[in-house]
Amino acid sequence: MHTIDKNADGERRNIIYFDLETQKSAREVGGWSYVDRMKLAIAATFSTADQQYTTFQEADVERLINQLTKADLIVGFNLKGFDYVVLRPYTRINLWQLPTFDMLEHVRRTLGFRLSLDALAKETLRESKSADGLQSLRWWKAGKIDLVAEYCRKDVEITKRLYEYACQHGYLLFRGRDGRVRRVNTTSW
Repeated sequence: MHTIDKNADGERRNIIYFDLETQKSAREVGGWSYVDRMKLAIAATFSTADQQYTTFQEADVERLINQLTKADLIVGFNLKGFDYVVLRPYTRINLWQLPTFDMLEHVRRTLGFRLSLDALAKETLRESKSADGLQSLRWWKAGKIDLVAEYCRKDVEITKRLYEYACQHGYLLFRGRDGRVRRVNTTSW
């Protein structure tokens, strides 16, 4: 396919793979209509420019947003429907105007329904996520911030590997309701 980390001129692009975890659940803030009240617990990024993972806490949110604004492309899973909404109270910048590739948005557009990051990872990469958002919240409330950071970083790693796989192979795999493995065409990515 194409080299995803270089532009048309062969220059290295700064792709930021991004995910975040919250301090509060939807139930705690009054429902999914109030995602912007969930507050940032931990965010993790991977930058292709420096080939490094970085972890951010709420006190570091300005550095996180600064990194995102310098990206040539931000890649994540449900960024527009969740992560950016969580970050909205922390910045005046319209995050939706940043160059963003929301993998969930493209999967939903292609298939007509949503799939989880875990469903794609299980079939495409043959690995599962290390936990889920509710477990992350329990760790946060117990003060186990290192476990939240590790979980968030792992989700960034899985997102990165899925995006690279999709760009290189032209598809991702998932298991349909009938139990059969199916493909999501990603050639338009």
